[in-house]
Amino acid sequence: MSEHGKKKIAPIVITILIILYYAFYGCFLIYLLPSTLLKVLLGIIPLALGITTIYVCMQRIKEIDGGEEDDLSKY
Repeated sequence: MSEHGKKKIAPIVITILIILYYAFYGCFLIYLLPSTLLKVLLGIIPLALGITTIYVCMQRIKEIDGGEEDDLSKY
């Protein structure tokens, strides 16, 4: 596996774990809440956070592919 490939593993694993957490949280809310309106409104939050997490992971992978493995070194 290339050096870039090894550096991609951590963001992908963390993204998967966060998505699983949001999915569990969303299902838990849907199971517990009595109102359909509350289920929809509070179900949107984990969905939006999951989509944002995937977007951030894709941006990080692009940075790694572009050679910016250590983006904190800029600061």
